[in-house]
Amino acid sequence: MRKIFNTLYNIGLLGLTTCIYVWLISVVAIIGAYAIPTDFKIFTDNASLNITFIISLFIALLFIIGVLMDKIFGDPNSKYHPIVGFGKLIAWGEKRFNQGNSSQAYLRGSAYNSLISLLAFLLPVLVLWIITMVSIGLDRLSVSLFSKDFFWEFLLPISAVFYISTVFFMLSGKTLRNEVQSVFSALEKSLAAGRKQVARIVGRDTQNLSEHEVQTAALETLSENLSDGVVAPMSWWAVLGLPGMLMYKMANTQDSMIGYKNDRYRDYGYFSAKFDDLLNYIPARLTAFLMLLSVGKLNLLGFVRRNGRQHASPNAGYPEAALAGILNCRFGGSHDYFGEVFYKPYIGENERPLTQADLKLALQINRRVEWLMLALALTLRFLILLLFFAIISI
Repeated sequence: MRKIFNTLYNIGLLGLTTCIYVWLISVVAIIGAYAIPTDFKIFTDNASLNITFIISLFIALLFIIGVLMDKIFGDPNSKYHPIVGFGKLIAWGEKRFNQGNSSQAYLRGSAYNSLISLLAFLLPVLVLWIITMVSIGLDRLSVSLFSKDFFWEFLLPISAVFYISTVFFMLSGKTLRNEVQSVFSALEKSLAAGRKQVARIVGRDTQNLSEHEVQTAALETLSENLSDGVVAPMSWWAVLGLPGMLMYKMANTQDSMIGYKNDRYRDYGYFSAKFDDLLNYIPARLTAFLMLLSVGKLNLLGFVRRNGRQHASPNAGYPEAALAGILNCRFGGSHDYFGEVFYKPYIGENERPLTQADLKLALQINRRVEWLMLALALTLRFLILLLFFAIISI
């Protein structure tokens, strides 16, 4: 019964956010139509298509800048990072609401964590409203919200900075690659150093890992988080814009903090784990496909399908299986999560030592997938907006 209720609840939450996003696009279209001269023409006499092209091009440019910033600078390690803020909200709720019997913990966890997911979705709207109010205050004049000068001189540039910054903070491609490289570099010094370094990026106990297990843990994390840190955020940006990107990162952060099947989180984090599974269902499989495409090995699709479904997670196994197939190695096996041993099926069959060449190829795949996903996200985003404005112009 809980599984059915939770599935319907998750789908309902996703449907609600989609409806809100459609309304937001409509508002942006109205403001854009007013701010852009009626005689402005690019490639057609249809005003809706012209506005679609302008808005899509501008948003795509902001998105590209944010992605490039992540590729150049990496994810900043700061206590003021938005994801740190998400984590504090999640921890605050867990401390106060993860109480009572199984049903009470489940209901409280579902209510609170779905609420903050929705708030994350609405965060860009709130920030835009604050930017608008501050801009009007700084102008020291009672300018109209729909004034063309206000739109071009205040609201647009400040909103653009916010947009670029948010995209930058929501991605973690370069940082993940650097962390995995650091694991292999640390292993060249000592096994203890490698264990300590890999502990930064995995949730398991690393104190007793062998050198091979440290290497596989790092590469498993690289493949899985290529989906969580790059492909999935870009996918939800393409479908639901910046609000969708933020909602995804909130749900993913919840899963990483409270989505465990232990006594403490099994009931309270049930919603968060299942909502993250839903949001990652397509992106995880898309990640695996893009990984194979990036090296021209689509013949491994059957291997990925067979091995990916063996993983305890309904999603994480697919990117891991893709990398295991490409490298012709084996991932998985039992893992110690601080006193609790979890037995995971093996992915792949060839248990062999991993080398720097394997790391180099894995990092190349990671970079290629980022570029492929950027192109795919931009294309999908443009088609969705084009379809939307084509419908409302009928």
